[in-house]
Amino acid sequence: MAKVALRVVALTYLLFLLVLPVGIVFWHTFQSGIGPVLDALSTPNAVHAIQLTVLVAGGAVVANTVFGVGTALLIVRHRFLGRRLLDALLDLPIAVSPVVVGLALILVYGRATGAGLWLGERGLDVIFAPPGMILATIFVSLPLVVRAVAPVLEEIGTEQEQAAWTLGASTFQTFRRITLPAIRWALVFGVVLTLARGLGEYGAVAVVSGRLVGQTQTATLFVEERFQNFDQPAAYAMAFLLAAMAIVVLLATNLLRPREAA
Repeated sequence: MAKVALRVVALTYLLFLLVLPVGIVFWHTFQSGIGPVLDALSTPNAVHAIQLTVLVAGGAVVANTVFGVGTALLIVRHRFLGRRLLDALLDLPIAVSPVVVGLALILVYGRATGAGLWLGERGLDVIFAPPGMILATIFVSLPLVVRAVAPVLEEIGTEQEQAAWTLGASTFQTFRRITLPAIRWALVFGVVLTLARGLGEYGAVAVVSGRLVGQTQTATLFVEERFQNFDQPAAYAMAFLLAAMAIVVLLATNLLRPREAA
């Protein structure tokens, strides 16, 4: 009975917190048919918001994949002064509000700051431009790849890597042939979480972007702007697209894993 009760509680919790709200969004999106949805998503501002969202999320995924794997290897495979501090700092983006992250980036890279002026003189605007939006997304999704890969590295140990080094393999060859296959699915999971976080990020991006329609407006900002301007079909259509993209990525990851294992 206890197991049944726990299942009922968990399913009810997910129903009211996740399934029901998302389902209502989907229903409102298609209550007038698919035509208005396609029309809303094909406007120039919507297309630009989608393209910018993919650019920002993609930039965060690339940066955090490289950083995450390297940092996980550093923390797990090496012992050095400040290791625990580095490990603790990695969780800072989870504890800090994204709005605070955006404000901090403005204080560092704003056009009135030393770094912002120096970059602006060289033709690189960070705040109220895509580079700042990518930086904000990188920050908020920073620990996801590290926290996915590090436990797997600890579990597999170093025996196979040491054997490869003994046989004359270089560091890169050992990583490519031994380490990377072992952490493959943990890395994929971390990348998927980073991508989903990047696609749906709002707080930090809203602060550093300036919310310029057709210039620095991501899909999440598009949803808010359209909803506040009483263009609910466009807001629902973009919200549906964001949810559908996240669901497709998660389903693809879960469907491909058994095939790879087989």
